[in-house]
Amino acid sequence: MNFIKKYFEFDELGTNFRKEIMGGLTTFLAMCYILVVNPLTLKEAGMDFNDVFVSTALAAIVGSLLMGIIAKYPIAQAPGMGLNAFFAFTIVLGMKFPWQTALTAVLISSTIFALITLTGLRDKIVNAIPTDLKHAVGAGIGLFITFIGLKNSGIIVANPATYVGLGDLHSAPVLLTILGLVVTIIMMLRKINGAVFYGMALTTIVGILFNQIELPKQIVSSIPSLKPTFGVAFDPIMNHFSDQILTKNFAIAVFTLLFISFFDCAGTLVAVANQAGFVKDGKINRAGRSLFASSLASILGAIFGTSTTTAYVESTAGVAAGARSGFASIVTALFFFLALFFSPVLSIVTAPVTAPALIIVGVLMAQSLMEINWTWYRNGFHFLSNYNGINRSSEKSSSNYVCIGCYIPT
Repeated sequence: MNFIKKYFEFDELGTNFRKEIMGGLTTFLAMCYILVVNPLTLKEAGMDFNDVFVSTALAAIVGSLLMGIIAKYPIAQAPGMGLNAFFAFTIVLGMKFPWQTALTAVLISSTIFALITLTGLRDKIVNAIPTDLKHAVGAGIGLFITFIGLKNSGIIVANPATYVGLGDLHSAPVLLTILGLVVTIIMMLRKINGAVFYGMALTTIVGILFNQIELPKQIVSSIPSLKPTFGVAFDPIMNHFSDQILTKNFAIAVFTLLFISFFDCAGTLVAVANQAGFVKDGKINRAGRSLFASSLASILGAIFGTSTTTAYVESTAGVAAGARSGFASIVTALFFFLALFFSPVLSIVTAPVTAPALIIVGVLMAQSLMEINWTWYRNGFHFLSNYNGINRSSEKSSSNYVCIGCYIPT
């Protein structure tokens, strides 16, 4: 135990086993939907649901372990939403590649990802992002998470006139979400550690009592075989290299996956690091390690047989519950391992259960907006007044000219 506390720097981070376990469990509950959603998405590409379920769980297990042990961050990983849609609907259905070749694209893009990371270039890119932009990324993702939570719960719905409209506040899912919000906020105001998790647990219990959440018909199930997908990503390289790999569309697929996974992982890293207080002097410690852990997890995920594995922004729910070290990611990995045996139980983690956590965590992340220097636009006025000798003699000139977004020290 002392070795674990020392390795993960519990004392320096002001954390303990209880906080880390609670944070890891909260993160798992906030993102375990991927165990169902990812197989359903890749099923559209012709892959078997049960096979992808296992590969998704394994990718989440290995990815979270790598992030926790190598980078020591409370960031869990799993096959990413959006990336799986690109895999199924663009590469397979759009570009007409077999799903085996799509896995090869994931494997190659992830390998390039890892090689770039080993050169230190990605670390420099992340740390080169201006401090204000880092805060903006965290706040933007926070607002997006809140929007997703509101949408999933039915509090907001699509509206042809205003794009977004208010949903039916009398519906049971919306009322269940509102109950979860109120309970969680009250516990947070009373400074109860793990308020987000307790709120999710209470919402689940109430949903079951009022027949809004169905109890699973069985608790334990057998683990399907991984044989149909394991290692299939290597087949197109060995047997169809010239007619599938050496094509323009394949290169586009690889580049797009690389581009999306880079900014997805970097954005999530910035968002979680901001919330957990890991950003110091505008830089994120161990950024290179976290990016390498993400790329390595994606390589292994492709070998297992799933779409690109990436860092999950739902990890912010675990941070809100108290997680501060990589031990929380190990806890999350453990729960993904247990999920392999208790998959029917995941059916009780519905949208009204996770929505309050997403909404609250998103709002907390949006607080980064206060850290942005909103007067930065004045630099444009100073630049113009000093550029090309215009009013160069006076720093306080009130020039009427505007240079948006540019600043060159003089």
